[in-house]
Amino acid sequence: MASAAALVVVLFSALVLLPISRISAEAAAGTIGVNYGRIADNLPTPAKVVQLLKAQGITKAKIFDTDSTVLLAFSNSSISLTVAMPNELLPAAAASKSYTDQWLQSNILPYYPATQIEAIAVGNEVFTDPNNTVNLVLAMTNLHSSLQSHNLDGAIKISSPVALSALAMSYPPSNASFQPALVSSAIIPMLDFLRQTSSYLMLNAYPFFAYTGNSDQIALSYALADPTAPTVVDPASRLRYTSLFDAQYDAVLWAMSNLGYHDIPIVVSETGWPTKGDQNEVGASGANAAAYNGNLARRVLGGVGSPLRPNETFNVYLFALFNEDLKPGPTTERNYGLFYPDEEKVYDIPLTVAEVGSAVSNGSKVIVVAGAPEPAVAPISELTPKTAVAPTLALTPEPSVAPTSAFAPEAVLTPTLVGQTWCVANENVEPERLQAALDYACGPGGADCGPIQKGYNCYDPNSLFAHASYAFNSYYQLNARRAGTCYFGGAAYVVTQQPRFGTCEFPSGY
Repeated sequence: MASAAALVVVLFSALVLLPISRISAEAAAGTIGVNYGRIADNLPTPAKVVQLLKAQGITKAKIFDTDSTVLLAFSNSSISLTVAMPNELLPAAAASKSYTDQWLQSNILPYYPATQIEAIAVGNEVFTDPNNTVNLVLAMTNLHSSLQSHNLDGAIKISSPVALSALAMSYPPSNASFQPALVSSAIIPMLDFLRQTSSYLMLNAYPFFAYTGNSDQIALSYALADPTAPTVVDPASRLRYTSLFDAQYDAVLWAMSNLGYHDIPIVVSETGWPTKGDQNEVGASGANAAAYNGNLARRVLGGVGSPLRPNETFNVYLFALFNEDLKPGPTTERNYGLFYPDEEKVYDIPLTVAEVGSAVSNGSKVIVVAGAPEPAVAPISELTPKTAVAPTLALTPEPSVAPTSAFAPEAVLTPTLVGQTWCVANENVEPERLQAALDYACGPGGADCGPIQKGYNCYDPNSLFAHASYAFNSYYQLNARRAGTCYFGGAAYVVTQQPRFGTCEFPSGY
């Protein structure tokens, strides 16, 4: 672990006459991997670990170095592996490409491609060390250049795990921002690198840290990603949250977007919950660990995204495969394991799509909450592990549930526009998604779709694009052009010139 860090079929009213094609599709699943740490003296051999992962159906793993015995054990295993360049090597890697050339020759090339190395994590939570932060992007750039020399830059991605402490504000999610001291010197250069290399941001997200430091203010069910947790509303975006993990994830998306980087995906490089802790580590228990990891795994494997990106699945590495009995620090540091050293499960959670399906068909119930009673107040923040930051705006609990349609609009990554703006369909979106978003707008969305019925003035041109554009704009205007009401999972966007199809004029308000 870090150092203390679809389509819902819509039933329309008889008044909605627009013909609609229905699509039934199973949401694509996200991925669950595991962090395989080895700071212990009682673990099975790497070869046995590989067999354990294969027996559990786990196809992705992440390690914290490039140990030769481990890399050889993963050879021809069909398990994709993320390896790491430790923090202490970053100064040398930043200083010279010849160093990264040599590092690649010694630590990657002898094993690849038999060992399916898919990414290299350059350091871990480097921003927590100001003296090393300056080295990060230089090291990433040199290592990427070394990969280019062997035509491996497309096959092996370069990134670096970031802790939530890199955020100055994470609450509410739509108002998130990075630490000012890091923005120009480190965050923007790193995001530029990730964009230019088509890579992703690695994020270490631990709701446990926020809960244990603020258990009197954060509902336990919210921290444990319990789907029945009280709904909390971001007052600016109006997005609804029932999971602190979602709020943390979206906060980082917002923070990147607020700097102009809305196109960089996230891989959750670490998340987990400890089974045991010291007296002051509130919430550390086996039941809570099973609840958090189980609830999260079901959501990931069920293809459910975050409120901000509902149509994008999560890719998550759980921390950790084993307890590591030699790790220093508080008791929690040694008690995140999913398996005992004898390879028995510490608790039973699904790790594959098949297990999720089996649990549903067998009528198994999701383990949700065990522990102290929840406070009556709403969660205040996905705070960083060590420092509690007072929220600037409180999230408002709301009894209503989140939209059930996978095509309910997600928040656009800009503030609400003032002046005359309209919403139109995205021509680059596949017809099925466009139709589904149109179904939502004219159905539960409440858009005025009468004018696009046959015989009315906006029926022609009789095209999916034209009809969807009219419906999306109607929804947008009816909702006072609020941020998030012209997105529809990427099927729409805002324009500043009034759209027109023949004699059909798009309203600019109701």
